[in-house]
Amino acid sequence: MPQDRPWKSAFSTTLPVMFGYLPLGAAYGILAIDVGVPVWSVLLMSLVIYAGAGQFLAVALLGAGASLLELAVATLMLNSRHLFYGLSLLQPFSGAGWRKPYLIFALTDETYSLLTSQAGALDHAQAFRISLLNQLWWVLGSALGAAIGAGLAFDSRGIEFALTALFIVLTLEQARRLRRGLPFVIALFCGLAALFVLPERHLLLGAIGAATLLLLGHYRYHREADA
Repeated sequence: MPQDRPWKSAFSTTLPVMFGYLPLGAAYGILAIDVGVPVWSVLLMSLVIYAGAGQFLAVALLGAGASLLELAVATLMLNSRHLFYGLSLLQPFSGAGWRKPYLIFALTDETYSLLTSQAGALDHAQAFRISLLNQLWWVLGSALGAAIGAGLAFDSRGIEFALTALFIVLTLEQARRLRRGLPFVIALFCGLAALFVLPERHLLLGAIGAATLLLLGHYRYHREADA
């Protein structure tokens, strides 16, 4: 086997994310420069924070003059969904050794989707390559956006929709692989209910919480029925 074949495989696996992260990272970079974030801060956030939706939120709050406390609380609420990602990967990540801290750090929505879509037991070395490449695409996109934002006059209206488009693509990919409609029906129902019932600042957390409770209830019901 050629020495670089695992990296070629990881590159091929991350191509869908690359095509999303490059324009999405560029959108983040442009918006960040537009609200006055320095170029070095744009890149530093992508290196040490690496949270796409969280970084978009941070840029929006910084542009609105929010305090650091408000920024911290809002980011925690937005990224609370990663608690469930981590719980589902406790066993697959066991035995990852020195790679484990980075695998935990780099667990974005898109990386989680790729790792959980792999057939068979999780290959820790390949998971590390996939995670590293995904962050590379995000950093490159951020750098491109920062360069465009700093060097050109750019109308950024509507560019934040790239984040929504990427989530739609990943959801369709997961639905195609899982071939189980119930989780997606529950997610759709909870999302629509939250949209009509909850205020905007509580919408995401409320939808995630409701969907999680329903799925846990469904799991417990069937486990007791099978016992």
